[in-house]
Amino acid sequence: MSAPELLTFKGHPVPYITAWTGERLEQPLVVPMRGGGVTFDDLVFGRRDPKSVLWLPWALRPGDGRPDYSRVHGPRQRRAMRMQLCQVCSGPADLNEQGRLFLLEDNRHIDGWPEREVTVHPPVCLRCAPIALRLCPHLRDRAVAVRARQVVADGVYGTLYTAGVPLPVPVEKGAIRLVSEPDVRWMVGSQTAATLMDCTIVDLPGDGPQDPAGSG
Repeated sequence: MSAPELLTFKGHPVPYITAWTGERLEQPLVVPMRGGGVTFDDLVFGRRDPKSVLWLPWALRPGDGRPDYSRVHGPRQRRAMRMQLCQVCSGPADLNEQGRLFLLEDNRHIDGWPEREVTVHPPVCLRCAPIALRLCPHLRDRAVAVRARQVVADGVYGTLYTAGVPLPVPVEKGAIRLVSEPDVRWMVGSQTAATLMDCTIVDLPGDGPQDPAGSG
């Protein structure tokens, strides 16, 4: 089976989970939800998923506008995390006897890391790992390759709100909560977070296609 073709912009590969400027939507007004929590004032965008998570809306138009390498497209990130797809090409992430391949920020100074690390970064395939290392701002110069035998997509990353007058007030950006926690009713989620278990630190992948235009 051939690998999916990467989108490019001016000769640069664009990761699957990268947001394009033409995909941005204005966030609907966050309002109180009957029974506690938050929702949107838009009936369509205010619908929660089967796990009762309220998600930040995005258009689905990859290739529209310019890639914004600093922003992640929520629906594509969630699909990649849920299906364990490569965050760059959307093909199957690399899997061997040590587990799926992830590229994480280096936190080896934390005792026991990376066991039970919670991450919003989907896995990668060997072909695309070098591209992710170059293009993802959070990985530049501080990445560690980790394989995880167990990956549980059980968390929500987003903005946590609290009750306010007349509208809910954001109190924590970049919050992560398990989908089972009651706080999730007070969140506008943007990405799925996964817990990595049975982890092994491995060598960084060094081979793969090069960006013909450089890493500018």
